[in-house]
Amino acid sequence: MKLKELLKPELIELELKNNNKKGVLQELVGLFPLDEKAKGILLETLKKREELGSTGVGKGIAIPHCRSLLVKDLHLVIGRSKKGVDFGALDGKQVHLFFLIVASPLEPTNQYLIVLGKVAQIAREITKDQRILEIDEKSEFIRFLGEVEESLQG
Repeated sequence: MKLKELLKPELIELELKNNNKKGVLQELVGLFPLDEKAKGILLETLKKREELGSTGVGKGIAIPHCRSLLVKDLHLVIGRSKKGVDFGALDGKQVHLFFLIVASPLEPTNQYLIVLGKVAQIAREITKDQRILEIDEKSEFIRFLGEVEESLQG
């Protein structure tokens, strides 16, 4: 599965408004095509996951993730904060890019772990280049991530 297959403009927010972990998670969950009750449940699941350890992996990247029966398919939601958010990252630095991954626990192909690995790989690559923070169009943002994914596949 190519990551760009999961990238949809309606699941990307290039100007996150919140400046704390709870607010960012709430904003990202708000992009999901779920009703308000389901969004609340998903938010609580993600907050509990964060209590186990921050998904702020460092170098300005966080990859919050969970499995939930609220979704049938694998979803990737992306948020960006140009100014950065204190997300409790492992390196103590502000987080600028958030890759939220949610999948059903019943997913038979286990794409969840594959996508988690791909996102981590792409995240490492894009931290070398600050262009990702300058892109203002969602279509260009998607194209850039697709190019990075292609370059990593050799």
